[in-house]
Amino acid sequence: MISETLRSRLFTLLALSGLVAIAMLLWLVYGHRTGETALASGNGRIEATEIDIAARTPGRLETVNVREGEYVQAGQIVAVMDTATLNAQLRQAEAERQQAQSGVAIARSQLAQRQADLAAVHAVLAQRQAELAVARKRADRSTILAREGAGSQQEADDDQARVQSARAAVRATQAQLTATTAAIATATAQLSGAESSVQAADAAARRISVEIDQASLRAPRSGRVQYIVARTGEIVGAGERIIDMIDLSEVYMTFFLPTAAAGRLSLGEEVRLVLDAAPQYVIPARITFVADVAQFTPKTVETRAEREKLMFRVRATIAPALLARHLRQIKTGLPGVAYVRLDPRQPWPARLALNLPPQ
Repeated sequence: MISETLRSRLFTLLALSGLVAIAMLLWLVYGHRTGETALASGNGRIEATEIDIAARTPGRLETVNVREGEYVQAGQIVAVMDTATLNAQLRQAEAERQQAQSGVAIARSQLAQRQADLAAVHAVLAQRQAELAVARKRADRSTILAREGAGSQQEADDDQARVQSARAAVRATQAQLTATTAAIATATAQLSGAESSVQAADAAARRISVEIDQASLRAPRSGRVQYIVARTGEIVGAGERIIDMIDLSEVYMTFFLPTAAAGRLSLGEEVRLVLDAAPQYVIPARITFVADVAQFTPKTVETRAEREKLMFRVRATIAPALLARHLRQIKTGLPGVAYVRLDPRQPWPARLALNLPPQ
């Protein structure tokens, strides 16, 4: 029979073996997750910046050049508005511009003619003034001779009459000079008005040309077409959306964290994203936004602590360089989980090691 001492030793050995086995089992089950106590997570969906391409002016949609799901480059023409009316307006504006240019040519010719008239009047005035001077000298001599009896009084009177006539001719020429100067001022104003008409017609033509160019709707950024709202032949109003696209250079996930977790985050900290559709991949991102005001937890968000009703909205943005390498694989709307480290000094657990899909 086994002695009490031996039995006690066997019982102690069995107990120690059981404790060792339990400890090993606990380590196998929970030991690899010891680092995850410093993690926080939240559910979210992949989102991207939406861009609405709308008509600038009302009219008929002539063509839509893209399909839903198609990737387009910045500046690519995605739709064209009908420009028949604008083309007619442009032809009218160009005709008015040509007419105004003809008016400028006529006004310049008239101004040149008035300037030539002015030069001729100056010459006539100089001649009349010279004739007046000669008449005065002759009248002075004949008056002296008549006074001394060496000449007739009739000749002296005739010379005085010639002075009066020459003086009248000078005054008439001076009046003609004033009228010609006024005509030049009028011709100058007419030329200025004609040139203004040309500028107005040219500005109208340029404006219509810009509207015709803007009738070709271009993608403001590179991205993917999500929806085509209006189809070829439809009448759309000014500002009415025609195409909805997303900018794939700015893709992010918005998720919610409780106060205790959100208060320990900083902008720029790393986030790891795991999508439900591809759980084998772990995608890196950075925190670019943390709300400064708490809000009620949306019903679509599940948290570990369901008793917490107030959450903070956090946005994790994927690096543009990474997006550029996987443009064809980006799909918005996919649900997933965002993981953040509450202590950035702790390493990521093995299950959240970076693992990107092949390009």
